[in-house]
Amino acid sequence: MGSSIYSSHEQARRSLFEYLEVYYNRQRRHSTLGYVSPLMYEQLGNQQTFCNV
Repeated sequence: MGSSIYSSHEQARRSLFEYLEVYYNRQRRHSTLGYVSPLMYEQLGNQQTFCNV
């Protein structure tokens, strides 16, 4: 997320929301998931399910 000039408060709010929800929260490690990202946690769960079939 680079330096940006927004024409409205709403535009800045949408940009921040997109960054947090779409990028950051999917990349950061969560302590409740064993310190892996949600994407990695989901992939590990899918692998485990596949191995149990």
